[in-house]
Amino acid sequence: MGEETAPPATPEKSDPPKLVLAISVDQFSADLFAQYRQTYTGGLKRLANAIVFPSGYQSHAATETCPGHSTIMTGSNPARTGIVANDWVDQGAARADKVIYCAEDEREDGTDHRNYVESAVHLLVPTLGERLKAISPASRNVAVSGKDRAALMMGGNNVDAIYFWKKGQFVTLKGRTVEPGVAKINAELAPVFAAPDPDGLSVPESCRHLNRAIPVKDGGSVGTYHFNRPGAVDGAFRASPALDAWTVRVAEQAIDDMKLGQGKVPDVLSLGLSATDYIGHSFGNEGVEMCIQQASLDQALGRLFAFLDARSIDYIVMLTADHGGHDLPERVAMQAYPSATRIDGKLTANNIGAAIAADLGLPDGMKPLLARGPIGDFYLNRDLSGEMKDKVRAAAITRLKEYPQVAAVFDARELAQVPVPTGPVEEWTLEERARASFYAPRSGDIIVLLQKVVTPIAHPGPGYVATHGSPYDYDRRVPILFWRKGLSPFEQPLSVRTVDIEPTLAPFVGVAIPQGEIDGRCLDLDAGPASTCPVATIAGK
Repeated sequence: MGEETAPPATPEKSDPPKLVLAISVDQFSADLFAQYRQTYTGGLKRLANAIVFPSGYQSHAATETCPGHSTIMTGSNPARTGIVANDWVDQGAARADKVIYCAEDEREDGTDHRNYVESAVHLLVPTLGERLKAISPASRNVAVSGKDRAALMMGGNNVDAIYFWKKGQFVTLKGRTVEPGVAKINAELAPVFAAPDPDGLSVPESCRHLNRAIPVKDGGSVGTYHFNRPGAVDGAFRASPALDAWTVRVAEQAIDDMKLGQGKVPDVLSLGLSATDYIGHSFGNEGVEMCIQQASLDQALGRLFAFLDARSIDYIVMLTADHGGHDLPERVAMQAYPSATRIDGKLTANNIGAAIAADLGLPDGMKPLLARGPIGDFYLNRDLSGEMKDKVRAAAITRLKEYPQVAAVFDARELAQVPVPTGPVEEWTLEERARASFYAPRSGDIIVLLQKVVTPIAHPGPGYVATHGSPYDYDRRVPILFWRKGLSPFEQPLSVRTVDIEPTLAPFVGVAIPQGEIDGRCLDLDAGPASTCPVATIAGK
């Protein structure tokens, strides 16, 4: 692995950058950053030696991909963005499928939450790129990612170009055309995707001690896979460093094709690197697979920065994550935390609802509770009468609280009355974390949170042994890193939030955000007495 090449000459700090490069590494927890920080030699080394906030927070409880990405470029909690989960239940939806995917337009005919038309229509607030275009129409707002929901939540509704991975290639939104440069990359990628890779990737010396098999409940093991993947298997490709490498190539192509950062006005490029999340779900985050991925990610970012430097683009980089992640409980239990476990398979809305239906004498087939999983949002069936709905609500809350794996259960009517929290984010109660995720038109009638180190996967299988989504710091804490040539490095260990990113980047490109429109604050990136923030937005100044 080679050292990163030197960046270009220092711009004047008063000059606005020509490109804002906002990077989200899916499931890149603060713990992963700390664990691998000393091993980086490429792009992550540059960022780790720049402006570092190691205790960034996705402050809300619903630490999933869509809510997390919705905070990064909007400065707003999910309670304001409206993105309360990856998907939710809308019993009033005008289609048979009442599950709504966060990045779809369910008004499209013939769709459901698995076969959908990609859209950012559910994002209720503008992104930084959209705010910039409102005052500078010639500025471009571009998003590229391995996941549609990452690209859409960071780019927003008004994007000049958007690309994301789908079934073996990079695609764009319905009604748009894949530009020739990206089409050429797809053509180059096609044989790589189709061909098996029997040799896989070499194991760095620093990863060899992690190369050991960990048995997983219900059979199989993880910990010895080196990405010697089969050909033409989408899940295997996504859960490999190859996805990030090709995503970066598409971003580079967009930079060249659109001359991003090379015009008279600034542009915004949001880049979502998704492989870390797919690898974390498939193999956990403490094995040789994640170690190989961290080395590969570091080098992919190094190549991207070298690409920008070679074009003498004046750019500012921000890197963070949509959430952290929790290792599979079988390995955690071996490594000094024996209480780590998987959720009781009986803890589901269907099981609890069936018991309540029997107790209350509800009609056969009536499901009083609806949910998308064993945690998070539980919805009361809207066909229940008002009195019966109250009985079901009370019974469900009582039954859920009886489960030893459940940490907290909140009645949405009460949660809606809780002020959105503003104090030190690490001190927020579980109720306050849940409130930051709560948006009444989409959130459940009951919110369920599990105890620590309870993995909400009862029966793991290939590609899904570990996850995230809890209100705890291993899922909430993420690094927030900034770099621009000319800005002096410093490290601030105190907590900040991902909602602080948009108001921090906005002054660099001349975007003023009216007070009260967002939840974040500007972070001063000048290490000295000067400031990169408008005076009124700087805490303590």
